[in-house]
Amino acid sequence: MKKILLLSDTHSYIDNQILKFVKQADEVWHAGDIGDLKVTDAIKKLKPLRCVYGNIDDKDARLEFPLDLRFNVENISVWITHIGGYPNRYKPRIKEEIEKKPPKLFICGHSHILKVQYDKKLNLLHLNPGAAGNHGFHKIRTMLRFELHKGEIKNLEIIELAKRG
Repeated sequence: MKKILLLSDTHSYIDNQILKFVKQADEVWHAGDIGDLKVTDAIKKLKPLRCVYGNIDDKDARLEFPLDLRFNVENISVWITHIGGYPNRYKPRIKEEIEKKPPKLFICGHSHILKVQYDKKLNLLHLNPGAAGNHGFHKIRTMLRFELHKGEIKNLEIIELAKRG
C-alpha cells in the first residue's frame, strides 16, 4: 500500500502546512506549475517525488521534470500531465493517446479547480488537486491524498489548506 499526496500549481509557494502533509505520505505527486524549484527540493528532502512541469515553469524545471509522466504503482496505471482536460473534454494532445491506452488514474492541474471525476467511457478516475499555492483566482488552497493498494484507489480525501493569502 502507498499513501499518496497529490498537489499542483504551487507557483513557488511552499509552507509548513504543505510540508506537514508531505511527511505523512509515502510519495508526493506534483502536477505542474511548480514555480521556483525550492518547492520540489523541499519535498524531495522528505519524500520521493513524481512531478511534471507546467506552463509557467522555466527551463530548469523542464530539464528536471517531464511534460508527461506515465508509470505503474500498486497495479495501477497512472498518467500525470499539467494541461490535460477532463472526461469528455480532453485536450487534443491527450485525446488520441488516452483513448488508445487509458490509464486507471489520470491526473492534471492547471485549472486551479479541484475536480474528482470518473470517466465511464474510458474506465478511469480523473483527479485535479486544485492549487496549493497562493497565486491565482482560487479562494482556498487545496490538495488531495489517497491510498493505492493492489489495483484499488482508496480513502480519497480533499485537503483544504487555508484561504489564499
